[in-house]
Amino acid sequence: MGSTRLPGKVLEEVCGKALLKYQIERVQRATLLDEVVVATSVLAQDDIIAEFCDKHNIACFRGSEDDVLARYYECAKQYGADIIVRLTADCPLLDPNIIDEVVRLFKAENADYASNTTPLETSTFPDGSDVEVFSMAAMERAHKECKDAHDREHVTFYFWKYDNGFRTAQLIQQENWSKYRFTVDYPEDLEVVSFILKEFNSRHIFGHIADIIEMLNSNKEIAQKNAKYYAGIGWEKK
Repeated sequence: MGSTRLPGKVLEEVCGKALLKYQIERVQRATLLDEVVVATSVLAQDDIIAEFCDKHNIACFRGSEDDVLARYYECAKQYGADIIVRLTADCPLLDPNIIDEVVRLFKAENADYASNTTPLETSTFPDGSDVEVFSMAAMERAHKECKDAHDREHVTFYFWKYDNGFRTAQLIQQENWSKYRFTVDYPEDLEVVSFILKEFNSRHIFGHIADIIEMLNSNKEIAQKNAKYYAGIGWEKK
């Protein structure tokens, strides 16, 4: 809830429903996930997220605000996970089909870490469709070895940014959609995502990535609202 760029963004409502609820309902359509857990912080400002999860019967874990790697590790231990799928709450329009594809790639490649959007330089997917998959064994190693506070805040940097010996894989598609953005970090992002969700409702469709791309191509004014922002913004060390 303490986002500096758009405070309270995960519980912003579109058509009477919180973005977090949209995301969880979409994620729950993935066929290869056993459980969905919201991992938030222990700060008082995030009590409202825990209350939201309790109200909607969603599993919730609370841990460190800044050491997000530790939060993930402790959460995974509590829930007995052997494979972790990281889906950040600023991506309310996640496609369950892509989630399943990245999980399948992770298993097929016997990888320690797999993603569709990292490294950013080779990504063919939109910003906002981010899926990351890694093993508990790999995360346990990262948790023990990673000392840099910035890397721990961003959870998975230790897997793919350095030559640390992890086996990594990236899902690549024929179409390059990396220029599109429907993550939620700024007010303009919220305008774009709100437009897309309202279009889903008016068309009575679930809305996969191809549908979103079609909407943005058909509405250049909407697509340009957040075009000045780029994937990975905020990843730089302060």
